[in-house]
Amino acid sequence: MSSSHDRQQSVQSESAILVGVELPQRSYQEAPLEELAGLVETAGAAIVGKVTQKRQAPNAATYIGHGKVDDVKLLVDATEADVVVFDNDLSPAQIRNLEKAFGVKVLDRTEVILDIFSSRAQTHEARLAVELAQLEYSLPRLKGMWSHLSRMKMGVGMRGPGEKQLETDRRLAEKRISDLKRDLEKISRRREREVAGRRDRMTVSLVGYTNAGKSTLLNTLTDAHVLAEDKLFATLDTRTRRWQLPGWGPVLLSDTVGFIRDLPHELVASFKATLEEARQADLLIHVADASSPSALDQIAAVYKVLQELGIEEKDTLLALNKVDQVDDRSRLEAIRNRYPRAVAISARTGDGLPRLAAAVSDALSQDFLDLEIRFSVSNGRLLAYLAHYGEVLSRNFTGDQATVHCRIARRHLESIREDKSVEVRPYEPAAISGTVPGEHAVGEVA
Repeated sequence: MSSSHDRQQSVQSESAILVGVELPQRSYQEAPLEELAGLVETAGAAIVGKVTQKRQAPNAATYIGHGKVDDVKLLVDATEADVVVFDNDLSPAQIRNLEKAFGVKVLDRTEVILDIFSSRAQTHEARLAVELAQLEYSLPRLKGMWSHLSRMKMGVGMRGPGEKQLETDRRLAEKRISDLKRDLEKISRRREREVAGRRDRMTVSLVGYTNAGKSTLLNTLTDAHVLAEDKLFATLDTRTRRWQLPGWGPVLLSDTVGFIRDLPHELVASFKATLEEARQADLLIHVADASSPSALDQIAAVYKVLQELGIEEKDTLLALNKVDQVDDRSRLEAIRNRYPRAVAISARTGDGLPRLAAAVSDALSQDFLDLEIRFSVSNGRLLAYLAHYGEVLSRNFTGDQATVHCRIARRHLESIREDKSVEVRPYEPAAISGTVPGEHAVGEVA
């Protein structure tokens, strides 16, 4: 079988020419091909040329126009480039036609991203997710991959080697995809249990565009010492650390894989288990690179991926990072006008981090309920539950009934109400008299 890397060939130590097509529905907000250049350099290639073209629609055969094909061919010959990389997704037929015209390997944007993920995957889970994404990308392209083999007409019932190999590849790929999905589903269920087992702590998850500074922020807030490089997709695996949130207490802070514009759907699906921390978090901190000319587009791209993951309704706090690197203050003001509740910070210098901590405390507090709970004094389990997961403000015992005033996270309400004998209502200040002050359990909820 052709391996999943037949098309996701590494571009490490190769010289590359970048090609981008600006369509009416897609314009470059930054220097043309800047992001693709970052991807290709992250993959290990040296960039020796760039070509862009404006078109109303892609050419069906070659994506770019025939004249531009000739221009790229001349540039390939002049620079002795090893590969041509398109900032667009190409069909197998387009890749085949372009490789014939250029005489060198042609890759599209998705293949470069998959190649980077493949080289960066460190854990067993990440490697499985990347392999699944590569196979799902390659499967519909298998027919094109084998088109270079001739079909031999050998009579009824006899098929050429290309068609036989295609069917073998397809069966093996589909079997491997099925196995990978089963393994990742097991990991996903285990991850769900692990995350659910930490529900006694409030959880905050960092999300954002790749290279926005999430890992640097995690390091600064928690002394985590995780890898933080000035590269795209420096880390693929979720890391969770304890954050002593001022004015609140300990919370769990998680870093996640970075997103990117036009993130391949295969990767979004494959990394759902890895992003379980974000799915289950009480609050998301969306870290955006305020110094990027494309900051607004990057913010929109992250929200789009969150929507694909089904977690766009999650409470989200926008942190505008790298304000110390902003060279055009009007651009920063434009972002803040669009997102007035955003907090400007620098994870590198520490600027704005106290404001971020205060905003996180306020956001987490909004998820708490002020309740009056009545139950039998013999229900010691519930009393212990309230003391452990909430903030008990007062207790009153009358006969065989206990009345507790507490503040507790909304997510615990369902567990409390499982006992039908328990009465739960919003707290009214005049409702309890002669109470005994309780002990704070999770720190002040200001």
